[in-house]
Amino acid sequence: MQQLAPDVLVRCAYLELTEPDLPTAAAELAASGIASLSVVPLFLGVGRHAREDLPMLITELRLRYAAISISLKPAIGEDAQIVNLIAELSLQR
Repeated sequence: MQQLAPDVLVRCAYLELTEPDLPTAAAELAASGIASLSVVPLFLGVGRHAREDLPMLITELRLRYAAISISLKPAIGEDAQIVNLIAELSLQR
């Protein structure tokens, strides 16, 4: 992403087991003065984290950072382009 858009601040965040968690990454970005935050879940499927945990965290972040526009994108595995790419990679010999 930095190669495609070097001026865009990008951070990885995790829901469990690894740091930083989403609230920590969001706090860092908020402190840098961002006006908007897009959360792109890198999940191939829509399990409990994508259905329940992440939307709850986003609601909490929206309350904490009311001045920042926070959007939650669909899980990356739900995008037809990703599904097609996975299929193409799987079919390669």
